[in-house]
Amino acid sequence: MTDPATPARRWPLVPTLLVAAAVAVMIALGVWQLQRKGEKEALIALYERNGAMASSVAYPELPPVPDALLFRKSSVVCLEPVRWDPRSGTDHRGRTGIRMIADCRTGAEGPGVLVDVGIADDFTPPAWKGGVVAGTIVPGPDQPGLIEHLTGRAVPARAMLVADQPAPGLRASAVPSGADVPNNHLAYAVQWFLFALMAVAIYVLALRRRLQR
Repeated sequence: MTDPATPARRWPLVPTLLVAAAVAVMIALGVWQLQRKGEKEALIALYERNGAMASSVAYPELPPVPDALLFRKSSVVCLEPVRWDPRSGTDHRGRTGIRMIADCRTGAEGPGVLVDVGIADDFTPPAWKGGVVAGTIVPGPDQPGLIEHLTGRAVPARAMLVADQPAPGLRASAVPSGADVPNNHLAYAVQWFLFALMAVAIYVLALRRRLQR
């Protein structure tokens, strides 16, 4: 006679619990990405409203930069560029080049500011010595990544001012807008849900093969 308790003993309890926990985490991450999608849409709408405002605001001295100030018009006084950070970029006509970002001194002990003074054809810093710069406040080039945010090691990023008028010998940089902010959270949510579905399907097939043996 077959022992009625045999099927229960053959059922892999621990692996099943592990797979169930993993699937639950994947589904939770997918739901979180859907929530982030709505938050990012509201943020992009705020950025677009900011960009449409003609009035200027005081430049934020210290990070983090409030969302209400990003993509607004502002101006700073660069007493002296103390460091250059050349990066790839495009000008206002879409031509590629080297974006010249100056880390400017604004006072004897005050915080410095990042200023994008234009696009060059090579990595040679311009002869620009500073002055009054008017432009648009945008997120700085060094933004913390997702892993840094999740691990609590994210450092508030500095803002940057993209100059309306380029330094002599340079081309005006393309000014980012709120529409350029990526919103990939829906795709990420779909990926997590698909991962959960695949995990369940693979485990069911493996479990069926195990029980048949």
